[in-house]
Amino acid sequence: MTTLKFSRGMFSRRSFTRLAAAGVVLSAAFAAVPARAEGVLRIAQQFGTLYTPFHVLREKGLIEKHGKALGIDIKVEWIRLSGGGAVNDALLSGSIDIASAGIGPFLTIWDKTRGTAQEVKIVGAFGAQPNFLLTNNPNVKTIKDFTEKDKIATPAAGVSVQARILQMAAEQAFGPGKAKALDPLMVTLPHPDATAALIAGGTEITSHLSNPPFQNQALKDPKVHKVFSSYDILGGPATPTVAYTTVKFRQENPKTYKAFQDAFAEATKWVEDNKKEAAEIYVKVEQSKLDPAFIAEVLSDPEVSYTLVPLGTVKFADFMNRIGAIKNKPTSWKEFTFEELHAASGS
Repeated sequence: MTTLKFSRGMFSRRSFTRLAAAGVVLSAAFAAVPARAEGVLRIAQQFGTLYTPFHVLREKGLIEKHGKALGIDIKVEWIRLSGGGAVNDALLSGSIDIASAGIGPFLTIWDKTRGTAQEVKIVGAFGAQPNFLLTNNPNVKTIKDFTEKDKIATPAAGVSVQARILQMAAEQAFGPGKAKALDPLMVTLPHPDATAALIAGGTEITSHLSNPPFQNQALKDPKVHKVFSSYDILGGPATPTVAYTTVKFRQENPKTYKAFQDAFAEATKWVEDNKKEAAEIYVKVEQSKLDPAFIAEVLSDPEVSYTLVPLGTVKFADFMNRIGAIKNKPTSWKEFTFEELHAASGS
């Protein structure tokens, strides 16, 4: 199993150089990607406990197990990226096979590829977990309290799922047409770096739209407090992050795809049923210094559930269509998901 890690900073010229050095070449987004034999699966992963099912299927070799059940040996390669834009570029260039990113970046790529040879759909969600807007500025009680002196970190300013949540909150607070009122305050920073900056203080980063376990870690510092939860903005639980691939890959590699889908489903159910053991696996795979008991506490939060079924995704699609971020407005979540999910009650 090969792991390529790109764990710090934005997808910039420096990141591109590192990708090229690792043999991952990003071509034009809609360039034709040649078909290849089944048995190789390249997966992009980002940061947070949302990705615990990936840690589990990786540690337990579940993709390889399900591949053998289908009569195929599968070599799995893991690539660490930060930001949905970098993930989408890698998927459309053929540098990865399975992408994982927020629902915002997914809807962007779905909208651009809909009806083309590179059409993209969701394989499964990573579960429902809230995203907290945190700040170390004691004067900020609501988003109306931000000034030009504040900078709000998100994984990809303006386009990540966290950025879209902030835009939705801005629209609710400031009124129609004001969704991007706080965009000038957004900066791009991976969750680990943003968390460190928020706790340390003394930098331009005064706020962070975070995710678990980083938000839980930051809130242990008395200087940091929560401004809102994404559940407040969305009116309830939602699955902010999803795994997706192209229709073309699924058609040309049916056994490899099915092995991944089955492994993802098994891992998701296992995490939901085994939080303590899942926390230990998370710490091991991430080589994290966090206490496994702390991670188990994060996974066991009553607001957290692990499910492949997308929840609240149409709300994001409606919002992004309304502000002009996507042209196509889906009538159902089933339009942008593969049929293995359609028997469930998604939204």
